[in-house]
Amino acid sequence: MVQTVQVAVLGASGVGKTSIIRQFVAQEFQEEYTPTESRHLYRASAVLSERMYELLILDLPNLPRYPGSAGQEWLDPRFRGLRNSRVFILVFDICSPESFHHVKQLRQQIIERFCSTSKPPLIVVVGNKRDQQKHRFVPRHVLSILVKKSWKCGYLECSARNNWHILLLFKELLISATTRSRSHTPSICLKGALHRERCSVM
Repeated sequence: MVQTVQVAVLGASGVGKTSIIRQFVAQEFQEEYTPTESRHLYRASAVLSERMYELLILDLPNLPRYPGSAGQEWLDPRFRGLRNSRVFILVFDICSPESFHHVKQLRQQIIERFCSTSKPPLIVVVGNKRDQQKHRFVPRHVLSILVKKSWKCGYLECSARNNWHILLLFKELLISATTRSRSHTPSICLKGALHRERCSVM
C-alpha cells in the first residue's frame, strides 16, 4: 500500500518556492523569474524502510493570509485543498528580512488553524538562496535557534540554484512526517534524521 503525504509550500513572492520543488522533482532550475499565479500540484515517489510513499507537493502563489475557514479557502480557487495539508514548508529568502517576517506570520496563522485539533501540523522553515550567503540579513545560527526553540519548527537552509540540500530537505521532511504519524508527537528533528540507505527518491 502506498501512503500519501501532502505538502504545502508557502512563502512570499520570489523566495524560490517553485525552484525548490522543480529541483526536487525534475532536477532543473530556471534562471528567469516567473511569478506563480495559479495552484500547481507536483507528484514524487519515495521509498523509506521498504515502504512506498507518494508526495503530493502543492505549489501555491503568494498567500497574503492562511485561510481561517473552509469558506475563505473556497473563495479563491488558487488555494483550494490547502486546508487538507498537515505538512508545510515555509520558504524565505536568507537575504530578505521581509520574507522571513512573512513566514513568521504564516506560521502563526497555521498554528491558530490547528489549535483546536488533536494533531498539530508539521512545519519546516526553509531559508533559500544559500548561494548568496554573503548577503544574508542575519547569521544562520541565530535563525536556527529562533525557529527550533521558539517556534518549535524544523529549520534547514538550501540553494535551489545550486541544488544544495534540496534532496536532504524532502528526505528529512518525509521521515519526520512518517515518524510523527507513528509516535503521535508534535516534536520533530530534522538534523540527521534521514540516511541515504533508508530512503531513496525515485
